Amino acid sequence: MVSDKKIWLAQSDKNLYLLPQMANRHGLIAGATGTGKTITMKVMAESFSDMGVPVFLADIKGDLSGMCRPGRDTEDMQRRIERFGLEGFQYKGYPTRFWDIFGETGHPVRVTISDMGPTLLGRLLNLTEIQTGVLNIVFKVADEHGLLLLDLKDLRAMLQFVGDNRAEFTTMYGNVSAASVGAIQRALLAFEAEGGEQFFGEPDLDIRDWMRTDFDGRGFINVLTSTRLIQSPTVYSTFLLWMLTELYEKLPEVGDLEKPRMIFFFDEAHLLFNGAPKALVQKIVQIVKLIRSKGVGVYFISQSPSDIPNDVLAQLSNRVQHALRAYTPAEQKAVRAAAAAFRVNPNFDSETVLMELGVGEALVSFLDEKGIPTMVERARILPPQSLMGAADAGDVQRLIAADEFDIKYRQQVDRESAYEILIRANEELEARRQEEAEAAAAEKQRQKEEAEAERQRLREEAAAEKQRQKEEAAAAKAAEREAAAAAKAEEKAAAAAAKEAEKKKKAVTSTFERAASNAASSMASSMTTNIVNTITGGKTVSAGTMAKRAASNALSSVMRSGAKSIIRGLFGNKK
Repeated sequence: MVSDKKIWLAQSDKNLYLLPQMANRHGLIAGATGTGKTITMKVMAESFSDMGVPVFLADIKGDLSGMCRPGRDTEDMQRRIERFGLEGFQYKGYPTRFWDIFGETGHPVRVTISDMGPTLLGRLLNLTEIQTGVLNIVFKVADEHGLLLLDLKDLRAMLQFVGDNRAEFTTMYGNVSAASVGAIQRALLAFEAEGGEQFFGEPDLDIRDWMRTDFDGRGFINVLTSTRLIQSPTVYSTFLLWMLTELYEKLPEVGDLEKPRMIFFFDEAHLLFNGAPKALVQKIVQIVKLIRSKGVGVYFISQSPSDIPNDVLAQLSNRVQHALRAYTPAEQKAVRAAAAAFRVNPNFDSETVLMELGVGEALVSFLDEKGIPTMVERARILPPQSLMGAADAGDVQRLIAADEFDIKYRQQVDRESAYEILIRANEELEARRQEEAEAAAAEKQRQKEEAEAERQRLREEAAAEKQRQKEEAAAAKAAEREAAAAAKAEEKAAAAAAKEAEKKKKAVTSTFERAASNAASSMASSMTTNIVNTITGGKTVSAGTMAKRAASNALSSVMRSGAKSIIRGLFGNKK
């Protein structure tokens, strides 16, 4: 409740107030299961809303939806109201908006891959340091190539791209192993199996939409349905870390205000730190320290203060400690540590009281006007004005459907980003490769055809040359035959001519010889007659006749030889 511009939260022998100007110094609500932590958180949230301060609540058990409806008047509530002396206590519902990462019982909550960043994403996927380093390289390459990382398919496409070109990127940024890329892809697959693909995309959440007030000036209570989300504690814790980081980066510095700009309640806070690497815890500490100057208060709800690292615990100045149980040495140590964290009250022993507190009771210590923790008080927490427990599911759905943000966030938008660009680039590359392959095939076919044409030309030329050579050989043979025939004919003609010449020669010779012979014979006969007549004195005797004939024959022979010599001299040796 708000009283005199202060949050009246509890009552001991006096009223205990949380000062709004000190509410951004953060706080802790701790206690064992069933001791009243949720009621304390609801009363604080209602009070902040009444002051016009927007609130965020993580609804782990599903019993915070009742804040949108007025509480029920029961005998138990009447006794509480009477015990606290709450005059004018009024049951009322509060302006409530419901959000759900899975979009089932609230407006969808989406975050882009780029906004999440490689560090938180590495934690979300439970990656090793080396794998987170590869993820950093993927984000760097995407940024340098102007590729938006909005959803998981964008990240998958970028991992594929970097993996396919890892030789180039290894030289530029460091080792990118196929094993690391494969491990990240497997982690994404497991995350998708948990329904995580709905967590990334657009329209992404504008954290300033949570910082709204209604027409009465009351701050909206933003309830994140987490009953399903808590089954994936890594997703839950990573989302809360992203939310704090987003607030820190987007909100301007405002210093100390009269009241916070917004209050965040993180239930099951230990999930933020379970298994978180040292660097991530340091980041949480840094944000918790610095976000105060942005006018934001953060309140962690957990079973024991020991669930929260000391560096963070040291920043939580406003504390409500419900009962703790100490059945083991470790639990007893946690009780002593919780009691020792308070400013001592001499009227009781805090350690003893912690184990004696009943439901709805708590040890309470807030900061005073000077920022000094007040003395711890044993007190009872005021009752809430809204409905205890969950509201009717139909009422919640009608409230969601009537909200302006259901139109803004319900329908997912898938604009062009890394996936589409890389797919198109791959398609273009594939088309170019196909064209090049077709061109290469066409060139190969052309070369083949040209080679075949060249071989055909060479075959034809060879055949033509062979035919030419054959024809030339045939012509040469024919020429040889003709030449031989001509030579033979010439020879034959020459032989015939020679024979004819010989015949003529013989005829001439015979003619001359006969003529010569006749002449010689005539001369010989005359000479013989003369000789014989000279010898015989002109007498004709028988012996003279014989001598005459012998002399005539001898002279004829001589004359014939002389005639032949004459003919050879005239014709030579030619036939």
